[in-house]
Order: sequence, then structure tokens, then C-alpha cells
Amino acid sequence: MRSRLLHEDDGQRTFAVVLESGEEALESLNDFVTREGIGAAQLSAIGAFSNAVLNYFDWERKKYLPIPVWEQVEVASLTGDVALSPDGKPALHVHAVLGRRDGSALAGHLTEARVRPTLEVVVTESPAHLRKKHDPKSGLALIRPDA
Repeated sequence: MRSRLLHEDDGQRTFAVVLESGEEALESLNDFVTREGIGAAQLSAIGAFSNAVLNYFDWERKKYLPIPVWEQVEVASLTGDVALSPDGKPALHVHAVLGRRDGSALAGHLTEARVRPTLEVVVTESPAHLRKKHDPKSGLALIRPDA
């Protein structure tokens, strides 16, 4: 993983983060936000994966259902955020739209992804940190702006 600070002004920083073949996307991004002390940010990316696991949240069962992707795919869209988890650590929440060779797409909550050949990410930090709180209706830790 390589990164570069592109801009900094009044507590807001923007980074370019580039992942290379073989790197695990979420693990690398978690390492980056932890190293940089980022507690609130938006991120977007394009690139490609050799394989990935997306998840779909089943509301009735209150659990994620895995969607394994065992083929080379284009990252048509990857978007997400960073917020502080209830334990105070940075937490990533990332969704992706992955394009297959035939032009069809898969989408969902990204939980695993192996980069091939690159993932180009822009991380825009906010000077105000967001916090996640446990939501009893869903069973998930969700961002609460008033927290």
C-alpha cells in the first residue's frame, strides 16, 4: 500500500491510497486509517479484485448473508465511511459494485477482497469525528450524528 497526503486545510485531510496486487483491501484500509488516526472520513475507490466476499443484510434474520465472488471483477464503485466504533476504534463501512466480464454486476457490503492489479482510493477526512452506537432494532452498530 502506498499513500500520499493530497490536501490539508482546517482539520480536513485528503489522501490518495493505492493498493497493489495481492493486498487484502479492508485489512489495508483499516491499517491506514488506524495509522493516520482517522476517526471520521468518506472514501471512494475504483480498481479490480481477483476475488471478494460481499454481504447482504437479511433484516428478518438480523444477519449478513455472504455472496462469494470467485472471479476477476472490476470495482465499478466502492464507497464507504469511517466512524468511531462503540469501543472508540476506527470502523470501516464499505459497499461495492463489482462488474463481471459479461457486464453484469454484483453489489453489497464488502467484507473481503483481494486486490488485482490495483485499488485507487481517495480518503477525505472530516475534522469532526462520528460515533457508532448499538441499534437495538437491527442489532448493528450504526452512525449516530448526535453521539
